[in-house]
Amino acid sequence: MASPPTPLAQELDSPRSSPAPAGIQHDLEVDLMALASALYSLGTTIINDSTKDGEKHAGQRVNDVIETLRKVDERSRDPDLRTMVPMQILLDIDNAKNPMNVTRERLERAATENQFMNGKIKLFRAITKPSIRHCVRIFQS
Repeated sequence: MASPPTPLAQELDSPRSSPAPAGIQHDLEVDLMALASALYSLGTTIINDSTKDGEKHAGQRVNDVIETLRKVDERSRDPDLRTMVPMQILLDIDNAKNPMNVTRERLERAATENQFMNGKIKLFRAITKPSIRHCVRIFQS
């Protein structure tokens, strides 16, 4: 059974325009949003700690990130999780490219190539039908 959406999931911006499906995918998405929040907190803590004197809190933030990564890793081993992410998308994210833009570009390129192939198929059909009829007339005689 899926857990109900947490306040964390509602606070963070998500590229998803609709809620995640119930079940393991929803739980994994919530864990990934928690990881993003933990990483953000770690970054702001490090910046704040470097600009002022006082008690350092970065160690606790690092532990939070590690714990969240552990949860994501455990969730990723769930046998019900069958969602696969193409390696190219992960590489694009690593290279600081927006995967939504890259995906849109790939879809547009695929649509263009599809139209081009459809044109080739129509041309092939237009050429082969008369050629076949001509061959049939020649060989029937």
